Amino acid sequence: MKAGMIGLGAMGTPMARNLAKAGVLTAVYNRTEEKAHRLAQELAVCCAPSPEVLAQSVDVVFLCVSKDAVVLALVDAICPVLKAGSIVVDMSTVGCETAQRAAVLLAEQGVGFLDAPVSGGVEGAKNGTLSIMVGGEEKHLEHVKPLLAAMGDKIIHMGPVGAGQATKAVNQVMAAGINQAVTAALALGQAQGLPMAQVFDVVSGGAAGNWFLAHRGKTMLQGVYEPGFKLALHHKDLEICQAMAKAQGLSIDFLDQTLADYQRLMTEGYGDEDISALYRLKRPD
Repeated sequence: MKAGMIGLGAMGTPMARNLAKAGVLTAVYNRTEEKAHRLAQELAVCCAPSPEVLAQSVDVVFLCVSKDAVVLALVDAICPVLKAGSIVVDMSTVGCETAQRAAVLLAEQGVGFLDAPVSGGVEGAKNGTLSIMVGGEEKHLEHVKPLLAAMGDKIIHMGPVGAGQATKAVNQVMAAGINQAVTAALALGQAQGLPMAQVFDVVSGGAAGNWFLAHRGKTMLQGVYEPGFKLALHHKDLEICQAMAKAQGLSIDFLDQTLADYQRLMTEGYGDEDISALYRLKRPD
């Protein structure tokens, strides 16, 4: 099976590297051509001059981009040239409706579609340990599962097209709540003059221990917010989640608060920092 990756950002690049290690990556494409050229040379694969050229040369097209409109534009572009029986796997975080529209367009050409957003951050992408939540037909998932296994160690079929994105919304809302809780709690400890290294160690080993605290706690206390997961991207995801919640008649206070906090940080120029930059608003002066 030949695979191609479209979108070589913070997540797409390490995911492409893992596909190459598995011996299945044959082509890459990125809007910024220089980045695609460098990675193609590193991995000894083709640097496709366009999404259409990439799609013509592979059996499985992976998408990893940042916006719904980009996903649909790419599907529109590659749909006419994809081989019948090929599969498009969208690993972006977008709305359920976007996934469903893409699936309909591709099905008209005899092409399968899976929405397969991921969780695990840049570390998980680099290490090939992502959690992958998949929506779509099970037969398509079984076909591409060996390729997904190169990028993640937990691959779960969630249901029909759109179910992967719906599950990712749950993940993103939960991440927002954890971010709020961890940053507020560490700010409380710092305000009380506690020895924060010891606070971190004892709390991490107890019931309040979690991935975010373990991977971001020490760095945020040092005022270091290098992205794992860019704050502006989480803001974009949470806007999708907020719309989904409202459509279900749900109100999630901390989701609304996180969006407001992120907007403030983005206005102040911190949108490209990790989501742990929320600590900038919590820490004592």
